[in-house]
Amino acid sequence: MKLYTYFRSSAAFRVRIALNLKGLAYEPVFVHLAKGEHRRPEYASVNPQALVPTLVLDDGTRLNQSLAIIEYLDDAVPQKPLVPKDRLARARVRSLSYLVASEIHPLNNLRTLQHLKRALGQSEEQIATWYRHWIADGLAKLEAELADNKGKFCHGDAPTMADCCLVPQIFNARRYDSDLAPYPATMRVFDACMKLEAFDRAQPAKQPDAE
Repeated sequence: MKLYTYFRSSAAFRVRIALNLKGLAYEPVFVHLAKGEHRRPEYASVNPQALVPTLVLDDGTRLNQSLAIIEYLDDAVPQKPLVPKDRLARARVRSLSYLVASEIHPLNNLRTLQHLKRALGQSEEQIATWYRHWIADGLAKLEAELADNKGKFCHGDAPTMADCCLVPQIFNARRYDSDLAPYPATMRVFDACMKLEAFDRAQPAKQPDAE
């Protein structure tokens, strides 16, 4: 398999974690988002959404959108499930995943930050303030969901898709110097994840294209 990825992309980071947890080998293909390589015509033939990640299967089938890719991998390789089979547990894991991927991340991704700067004329400090506001808003919601969690991870004692989403978001929060002290349950889960080789190996600084 080939994974079109960028070291700092949260969505690609999620899929790298999932592939590692599943023990699946892949060939990385680097798409430099900050240089606009995802908008070049040659990448449109790979992913018409002009986003990363894209996972290309051995038969040439292309998959995009990180959570859809993770759920595909879970169906294809059911060992070490990332989405529980129990209906209520599955709904909870998806809910936590969507809270990060749909509520927090879109307000702070590269496209949003570039629009704030280029079209709306916001300064770097104003952009950082925007970023930290939405991180705090989203992590407060996540903390409330995890506050009574008894397991090591977001749901139970094994990592799930929700953990694949949580960890990249914390990396982003740290990059923008967000205050993470108000979220002890969230950070406890993050610390448990980062003790696992699958998460550690997927982090941005350990990617071949890291800068």
